Amino acid sequence: MSKEEIDTAAHLAPGEKASIVKVSGKAYLRRRLLDMGVLPGSIIQMIRHAPLGDPIDVKIKGYHLSLRKSEAYHITVKRMK
Repeated sequence: MSKEEIDTAAHLAPGEKASIVKVSGKAYLRRRLLDMGVLPGSIIQMIRHAPLGDPIDVKIKGYHLSLRKSEAYHITVKRMK
């Protein structure tokens, strides 16, 4: 795995897909993300960034999820080719 393939969900471009590798952060944030379906092994697709960058709209398991950019930095992903 090259370093370029691993990044955070906050750095995905609109339309780009990635596989979730890890969810980190403080216990309450990690639990909240996991409860919303942000699970390792799931595919995440960046839909769009708001004009000022926050929030971002992603698609996981067929549904849309709005996240703060600060939350997306805690989602480690592997870009899909």
